[in-house]
Amino acid sequence: MRLAYLGAVVIGKGLVVSRGQGNINPDELAYAGSLVQRINTVFDSKVVGQEELRVSLVSALLAGGHILLESVPGLAKTTAAETLAASVGGTFHRIQCTPDLMPNDIVGTQIYNYGTGSFTTQLGPVHANVVLLDEINRSSAKTQSAMLEAMQERQTTIGGQEYRLPDPFMVLATQNPIEEEGTYVLPEAQMDRFLMKQILTYPQAPDEVEILSRVATGAQDAPVTTPPIGLDEVVVLQRLVDRVYVDDSIKRYIVALINTTRGGGPNPIQGLTGQVRVGASPRGSIALMRVAQALAIMYGRDYVIPDDIHAIRHRVLRHRIVRTFDAIANNVRVEELIDAVFHAVPVPG
Repeated sequence: MRLAYLGAVVIGKGLVVSRGQGNINPDELAYAGSLVQRINTVFDSKVVGQEELRVSLVSALLAGGHILLESVPGLAKTTAAETLAASVGGTFHRIQCTPDLMPNDIVGTQIYNYGTGSFTTQLGPVHANVVLLDEINRSSAKTQSAMLEAMQERQTTIGGQEYRLPDPFMVLATQNPIEEEGTYVLPEAQMDRFLMKQILTYPQAPDEVEILSRVATGAQDAPVTTPPIGLDEVVVLQRLVDRVYVDDSIKRYIVALINTTRGGGPNPIQGLTGQVRVGASPRGSIALMRVAQALAIMYGRDYVIPDDIHAIRHRVLRHRIVRTFDAIANNVRVEELIDAVFHAVPVPG
């Protein structure tokens, strides 16, 4: 699937994509590359390893979406969220989810002033550029719904008055997969509102040694010297993502992949319906395209290639495919099902 670069075109299995088709000039691409590099530099100064996490966070930011992070405690989820906000000069709020957390605690409420005899509005912590919703599965279903509504509508309603959320706005929700007591499982249908689901793994041994060295020398707490980019520059990056060219063959490829997860498509997989109860929705198609466009900008291109789709397959689709009871009982991982889909659908050519 790896494409070979030849002069002004990209050729791979019959697919020809000319440079410049995305209507983004080289100066704009170079400018975008410099902004992304500054974000990466700030991120690397605080988070060791976790390359896939960095790519997921930055691509979600550029695509204007939200991300769900799943891992055991201690793998730098909070640090990564704080660093992402710092790298773009945005406001950051952390919400620790507990069973007694109410919707007004995150959205905001009206407070009566006895001195003036009037109500004043106090905006909740969701009103920030980057919001970390820590252990979302510990909050009640009512609170989860309120947060997901704010994510979708990008506004809150307090006392009948609508309040727009900041632009850009991004939610990083985390959940701990090792504990079930006192948790409320996030409904699978609502998880679809997250652009991606990233599963963090333990760091490699050299990375963990580097973590210890930074802590021992105090480098981990040292101030970041690289200046952050501005929020207006984040908006510029998001607008450039909108202009990234997606060929019709790539769009048909995405649709074929999504339809295959539903048991259909031009190359249906025999027996897949016995393992997949619900396939990905059109929102999954949009997510694949949007994140691929963001990756293109991050890699200095103004067009999407099949490798972009392949690289993001797990993080975009793992929470959009619902397995059957038999698949769960037989320990069939959702990533294996996704790989089977990508193996069955031919690359554009």
